Amino acid sequence: MSSLNPYEKYLDGRPPEAILASTSEELRALIAAIGPEKAAARPAPGKWSPAEILCHLADCELVFGFRLRQTLAEDSPTIQPFDQEKWAATYPAIGAEQALATFSAFRRWNLMLIAAALPAAANRPVTHPERGQMTFQTIVETMAGHDLNHLAQLETLAGSATS
Repeated sequence: MSSLNPYEKYLDGRPPEAILASTSEELRALIAAIGPEKAAARPAPGKWSPAEILCHLADCELVFGFRLRQTLAEDSPTIQPFDQEKWAATYPAIGAEQALATFSAFRRWNLMLIAAALPAAANRPVTHPERGQMTFQTIVETMAGHDLNHLAQLETLAGSATS
């Protein structure tokens, strides 16, 4: 694993592809536990609601998918970072179910790409302007760790919703 993955600590030795494959169903269960009325509620000022977390995950899945494809299609590309807070400006207008459906569709598409590309493309290089040299595999691991980070947030919110 690469220290260039800020979410590496969440992986705990688990295969990233297995994490990626299970995330959509885990999100579906957590949103059901949170309930539609609490999905749009922010847990604290400046914190995203469960629905906004799902919107962020859908946006990130789009970005990760582009980065994976760019890494496969170009020689040593430089990927573009994005300002998640600026992207989040539209999130309050999007419901949890819409965001989850979008995330799940993008994830299925990306899982097919990952399955077809690995292990042959694992070491294809890519540069992140803020993190430096990465590989296709680093992106996959980052996706999985990012999932686990936000699943943990939603688990906390689901626990709060049922208590």
